[in-house]
Amino acid sequence: MDIIFLCILGFLLILACFDLVSGVSNDAVNFLNSAIGAKVAPFKVILGVAAVGIFLGASLSNGMMDVARNGIYNPAYFTFQEVMTICLTAVVTDIILINIFNTLGLPTSTTVSMVFELLGAAFCMAMLKSFHDPSLNMLEMLNTSKALQVIIAIFLSVAIAFFFGSVVQWITRVLFSFNYKKTLPYLAGLFGGVAITSIIYFMLIKGLQESSFVYKDWIRENTSELIWWTLGISIIVMQILHWLGVNIFKVIVLAGTLALSLAFAGNDLVNFIGVPLSGLSAYKDYIANGNGAYDTYLMGANNGPAETPIYFLIGSGLIMVLALFFSKSAQNVIKTSVNLSRQDDGEETFGSSRIARGLVRTSSAIGGFLERIVPHKARVWIDSRFNKMELTLEQGAAFDLVRASVNLVLAGLLIAVGTSLKLPLSTTYVTFMVAMGSSLADRAWGRESAVGRLTGVMSVIGGWFVTAGAAFIIAIIIATLMHYGGFPVMVILIAVALFLLFNSHLLRRKKDDADDALFVEILTTEDPQKMWSLLSQHVRENQITLLDRVSRDYLDLTEGLFGEDLRRLKKTNHHLDEHKRAFKTMRRKETICLRQLAADEDMLERNMWFHLGANACLQMIYALERATEVSTEHVDNNFNPIPEEHRKEFTPIRDQVVDYIAQVHQLISSSRMEDAKKAKGMGKALREQVKEMRKTQMKRAHKGSKENLRASMVYLNILIETNELLGNLRHLVSYSQHLLDDGGED
Repeated sequence: MDIIFLCILGFLLILACFDLVSGVSNDAVNFLNSAIGAKVAPFKVILGVAAVGIFLGASLSNGMMDVARNGIYNPAYFTFQEVMTICLTAVVTDIILINIFNTLGLPTSTTVSMVFELLGAAFCMAMLKSFHDPSLNMLEMLNTSKALQVIIAIFLSVAIAFFFGSVVQWITRVLFSFNYKKTLPYLAGLFGGVAITSIIYFMLIKGLQESSFVYKDWIRENTSELIWWTLGISIIVMQILHWLGVNIFKVIVLAGTLALSLAFAGNDLVNFIGVPLSGLSAYKDYIANGNGAYDTYLMGANNGPAETPIYFLIGSGLIMVLALFFSKSAQNVIKTSVNLSRQDDGEETFGSSRIARGLVRTSSAIGGFLERIVPHKARVWIDSRFNKMELTLEQGAAFDLVRASVNLVLAGLLIAVGTSLKLPLSTTYVTFMVAMGSSLADRAWGRESAVGRLTGVMSVIGGWFVTAGAAFIIAIIIATLMHYGGFPVMVILIAVALFLLFNSHLLRRKKDDADDALFVEILTTEDPQKMWSLLSQHVRENQITLLDRVSRDYLDLTEGLFGEDLRRLKKTNHHLDEHKRAFKTMRRKETICLRQLAADEDMLERNMWFHLGANACLQMIYALERATEVSTEHVDNNFNPIPEEHRKEFTPIRDQVVDYIAQVHQLISSSRMEDAKKAKGMGKALREQVKEMRKTQMKRAHKGSKENLRASMVYLNILIETNELLGNLRHLVSYSQHLLDDGGED
């Protein structure tokens, strides 16, 4: 029987390696975005600083392992088999949860999922034990006080991070203004000294408390003196560096990168290897003292403090460092995130929600009230500190060094506090909320963007709550199956988890291959001529992709109507919605790229043709949506079918429309558009035919029988929307001719 538990343990440890790599790949942007976006140093230097922080954080994170070991449940009440079931349930649930959330495109958090997976599994086992033995108290079996403390800490970290991000950034901006170089000579030493001292204290002194560092007892006994000495020395050193011409904000950002990467590794390592190491500790105790009684031997030994072997911590740090340097996914996430978060891009990726609109209106009202009660001179002086016309940016930077410093230092400090208190705060959401708070304080949320950004924040937090609920429920289900199914069910679930793991890896590779690499290349290109050439290619590919979809959707629409195929019509409606969202995403990316080009007269004209062409593409989708909606309603209500004579009349013109779409596709695909005039003439002739058919149908509808009136009107609608489709196809040819071929005539 021991061989089965050994296999389970092997599965847990293998999964830990996958989690370490994927964790760094997904979360690298959290601690690298500010340094790279602010252009503080070459890319490899920033990676090197982060690698040092990750390695140190992983090596000093031993104390956090207690959260997975005994922070959620009391192992003294559970047998070895039950503890292994809880651990196995947690990792299987994690794999299933990640697959579900990736498929649905919902945000998730490794910290939240780990806590609630363990809580769900332990809750299920405790409930089953108390059901069989009523003398057992469920509340005693679950470490309710610690679990509640962890859960509250996770969710409070959102509000705390946002609050402190707003307050600290506002104070910092008032001190330095957007032209920080004017006030830096007076504040360089003090601000830099406080920042560096805070980083040293929280990142190193607090971290050393859980390590085997030789002098940690001396440090603990002399903390106050050490901090005061560090502060004094840091103030002097930072002031001297400023006098020597060193930008102390760059020093702070690099130190903050080190701090945040250290905090990430120290705090999030428990999410990746905490559960497997808890299982390893239980297995070692069982082998030494269990005497084969796997179903009766209680795991009270796991109530002791975690003593994770140093080679596990060092090995984890090495895996995370290698993933940071060599993971293609991590590199792409970093580059794309930095380029999409540039300060001069106003396109919002989120829509609007009623709650966000209400909050923005309330905030505006509060802001108006504060403006009225603050003295006029004070308000004018404060506004002068937020004059964006004085914004000082490094060449090619996405945001200034002041905000980058606050984001990194403050996020690192908050996570370090959680680590020192052994509370697994989510690195992703603390970093995210600090950045949102600092951008709000920096007045980056204008009236045009506030609703969209607030909707985005609530979407992310909402995904967090969904993660918690889903992890808890799925863990209960899986733990129940394992309890009643025994080892055969465990083996089956392990097999399913491995299949999902490798399948998810393959899907991720396909997704990475399908990522918009051309868009990333455009944003990273410095040569304007090459940038325009690549952007023209991107626009062309986007348009021909849309034409392929329009052709397919038009065929599905007409076949679904004439064949009374309701399922096909509903599927077409769903596809049209997907295609519209995909095209809008591409248009937003292309707009961002256009903004990177010089705003000369020629580029302004190209902007006009680009937006007109994009509008023509969207109008084609809207025409098909209107026709599909009417057709679906007609077929769904089981009204009279379209007469056969109408179908015979329409099919030839439908085929000509499809052929015309293919010709426009071929025209835009070519490097030059010599045949644009011919294509526009063909489209005009087709429109005339459809117009004549529309007039004929209107006469039929007027004279026809009442029982066929609905069918006649639906057929008329198809003709009207076909005419709209052809008109926008002609417009697209004309606009693309001007945009992509630098010439032509209407």
